[in-house]
Amino acid sequence: MKKTETQKGAIYAGFSYLLWGLLPIYWKLLDHVNAKEILASRVLWSFIFMVIILLLTRKWGLFLQTVKGFAKNKKQMYALTIASLLISVNWFIYIWAVNSGHMIEASLGYYINPLISILLGMIVLKEKLTVYQYISFILAAIGVLIISISHEQFPWIAIALALSFGLYGLAKKLINVNSEVGLTLETLVVTPVAAIYIGYLFLIGSHSFLSDGVQTDLLLIGAGAATAVPLLYFAKGAKKIPLSLLGFLQYIAPTLTLLLGVFVYDEHFSKIQLLSFMFIWSALVIYSLSKTKILSPQLFNFRKEKSTSI
Repeated sequence: MKKTETQKGAIYAGFSYLLWGLLPIYWKLLDHVNAKEILASRVLWSFIFMVIILLLTRKWGLFLQTVKGFAKNKKQMYALTIASLLISVNWFIYIWAVNSGHMIEASLGYYINPLISILLGMIVLKEKLTVYQYISFILAAIGVLIISISHEQFPWIAIALALSFGLYGLAKKLINVNSEVGLTLETLVVTPVAAIYIGYLFLIGSHSFLSDGVQTDLLLIGAGAATAVPLLYFAKGAKKIPLSLLGFLQYIAPTLTLLLGVFVYDEHFSKIQLLSFMFIWSALVIYSLSKTKILSPQLFNFRKEKSTSI
């Protein structure tokens, strides 16, 4: 039974990362729409979609109960607000990057995201790192330095994506709520801003929704489901599988995004970029293996002791 649950979890999580990896295709279909309007539509329709999900799954009562609980627990309320703002920033940068021909750099951001999370855990949560995690972080830092020096420009898109999502994960650690309820609350916080912005666009006559054709309207509405579905599958899968397996699966998304950028949308992928990615891929392999029994601190210590005894 346990094995079956793990297999289901791997399928759910793998499917969520597959959807995230292919999501740039969806945003490319909307590249004629302003990135800010796409973000506002994504937030608004995500909230509407999640409300429908809560009603269909009979979790509306749990949603109201959670909202009342936040009134008493200010710490969780502040964490939720910060998480909402961070994920909104992350969404905007990603949409803009994809539709501006920076898909490769966007994929780089999600490759280094786990290593940013390590750094945040060390600084904020005072977590102790293993020797392999230190090695991973150093290799990733070398990769980022190579691409920065070669282009004479800091890869701010990649770092901003990794940092915003890493901080989002940190904020989420302080919020202990049902996954569907949590996503509804996160979108609720920024929905008023999104609705006001969309209203402003209608007022000045520069909106794409209801003016650029039925296909654009359906794609903007569908942005809600495109956002929520992978998040829901991820939450469903993450509960059923070990963290080490989740760590391996998470590289499906940036790998697909990288392949799309190079082979489908013809973004230039230089030898310097390849060298930089190789350092980061090496860091990720070591980091992922450190979560398994293949590489463990005990193994390292054993080798160290053996060498000093000779």
